[in-house]
Amino acid sequence: MKQRALWSAVLVAGLALAGCGSATDSDSSSGGSEEKLVVWDWKSGEASAAPYIEKAKADFAKKHPNVTVEFVAQPFDQYYTLLGAAIQSGKGPDVILFNGGGQIRDRVDALAPLDEYVADDRQRLAGWDAFTKDGKIYAGPVTLQGHPIYYNKALYERAGLDPASPATTWTEFVADCAAIARAGAKCFALGNKEGVGIQFWLSALASGILTAQEYDDWIAGRRDWNSANVKRVFQLWQEAGEAGLNNDGANSTAMFNDSFALFQSSKAAHVIGLMSDVGHWKDFNEFLTPGKLGVMDTPVVTAGTTPSLPYDGGIGYGVAKWTKDPKVAADLVRSLTSTEALKAFYAEAGAIAADSTIDVSQAGPAAATIVSEIKGGKPALHVALSSKTLDLMGRLSQQLLSGSITVDEVVKQLAASDQAG
Repeated sequence: MKQRALWSAVLVAGLALAGCGSATDSDSSSGGSEEKLVVWDWKSGEASAAPYIEKAKADFAKKHPNVTVEFVAQPFDQYYTLLGAAIQSGKGPDVILFNGGGQIRDRVDALAPLDEYVADDRQRLAGWDAFTKDGKIYAGPVTLQGHPIYYNKALYERAGLDPASPATTWTEFVADCAAIARAGAKCFALGNKEGVGIQFWLSALASGILTAQEYDDWIAGRRDWNSANVKRVFQLWQEAGEAGLNNDGANSTAMFNDSFALFQSSKAAHVIGLMSDVGHWKDFNEFLTPGKLGVMDTPVVTAGTTPSLPYDGGIGYGVAKWTKDPKVAADLVRSLTSTEALKAFYAEAGAIAADSTIDVSQAGPAAATIVSEIKGGKPALHVALSSKTLDLMGRLSQQLLSGSITVDEVVKQLAASDQAG
């Protein structure tokens, strides 16, 4: 996400075919010549992920000492383009990292179902639904990913607000934003250059806007884009921009990592961030200190709604259908989702791991609040949408912020895209 290089079509195709390999049909644990599995991801090149990768490789080596594992870290901004070229060629990596939701569901034809290999992990790990399509599992969840609303308690104090009692309704929240503005800060840090800001907005705020039935229907695929409450999500997005609640130039501000930097530097009091990866509690703790970082429930917009933490499986590893030994590749997925590996990922990178047995009580109040709300959380709404509809929503959200389109036209186009699949 941090790289913004421009790639030619030739380079994309060339990189997509680089770093390919597969284990042979034989059981590598029984001896014989050395074999290799190639893993594609965008995490293994990061220093904070190194202990996690090493733990996973060590666990896998115990089961398959004659199999070499090669991690090939690809740039995130070109990742799915590169992967698409590999899929089109019918060859590529054996094990592949995916975001949960549309990115993996749109590509399950290139993946091997993992149900028979991960049965023993079903109770220990959470987040499976984000990597499931038509009742089949296509990846093992590594992290849980959700969208808490973080707030800066020091800015609340400066604005004369009680940091222990953030607003519980949208009306109260807007009033607090006015106090924060008088104290010299913006209410929201928003980066929508990539069109991703609207995804976070939708998932973070929807539980306070949609009725319980509307929420469940959305996740189940029965989405009513003409519902007054669905329209209200986009109306609030537009109104917040018009009221100056966001930082200036939100459409030209990159979420990763410029909007998060605005929050970390106390130029904005709130940000809809992540639970894991970047823009999350561990990053923010380093700048605000754990005692000054808060996590609040989404403000209630529609009376009678019950706010909940939106989360799903965040990232997970799947197995390519062309790998020569799916069982061996699935064993690598299991090592990448093993408790010891995920403990290392949590400790070093601040990931909220999919493993429910990991204790995060020493991570500070924000992480503890997030984990305490997981049990009552619901799936994030944007994860239920196809990648095509998400791309369209991103473009339309930019037009809404600029005032060049109406909410009615936005939901009309999104409904058509969603129905088209």
